Amino acid sequence: MATHHHISIVKTGSVAVVLFAVTLLALQFPKNTGNIAGALLGGILPALVWLWFWLKEDKAHPEPKRIIFLAFAFGMLGVPFAVLFEKLAMNQIGAITFTLFLLWAIIEESIKYAAARLSGLQSKYFDEPIDAVMYLISAALGFAALENVFFVFSSIMDGGFADALVTGQLRFVGASLLHVAASALVGFSIAFGLCETRWKKWTYHIAGLLTAISLHTVFNYLIMKSNGEHLLNIFALLWVVIIVIIILFEKIKRSQCKITL
Repeated sequence: MATHHHISIVKTGSVAVVLFAVTLLALQFPKNTGNIAGALLGGILPALVWLWFWLKEDKAHPEPKRIIFLAFAFGMLGVPFAVLFEKLAMNQIGAITFTLFLLWAIIEESIKYAAARLSGLQSKYFDEPIDAVMYLISAALGFAALENVFFVFSSIMDGGFADALVTGQLRFVGASLLHVAASALVGFSIAFGLCETRWKKWTYHIAGLLTAISLHTVFNYLIMKSNGEHLLNIFALLWVVIIVIIILFEKIKRSQCKITL
């Protein structure tokens, strides 16, 4: 009975998230329903593919689907707040600079962390180190999903579906992986600090966030500075981080730390 209840929540919640995204776009662009559908398809489906991929890392003791969905949904809901704060930062600085990229990274990483904390990190299901990583990744992919929708929709409006396809592929490989990599590093920092003292735990939290913010800032800055050149080299660096994350997954799975709430 519990399993059916969880599946029902996931299905209902998934519909709610899609409707939220459709409504948000429809209010902004009421005459482009077809383009909105295309943007949703190109933005959300790749994020769900990545979510499926990473959830396989926690096959031994998988988290309840409703908690994973909640982290994903909270990540999506964080995008409008990120857009608002990033516009305020842009207005204050007035130019595309390294400082602006740093502020944007702080905003996005903080919002993704908050999404994971409000959903899974404070739930009774957070009972082993790997859970922290799964909640952070789920929140990151929710954030990436709605962010991708807006980028793909913008590409459709500017250049048609061909440009949107290219944008979607780049977002799938680049931006989505960046969000996953940065948030996963936060998750691992939390996981490795779980059995430490209270102050050490918060030290791990802060170290993880600072590492994620640094990765996010440097990656975006390099993309901007490259002007479309050396993209393969920049993405290669990101893939190195992903390989490190996969290795850390294997390490954290062997952790003997148990959480008592």
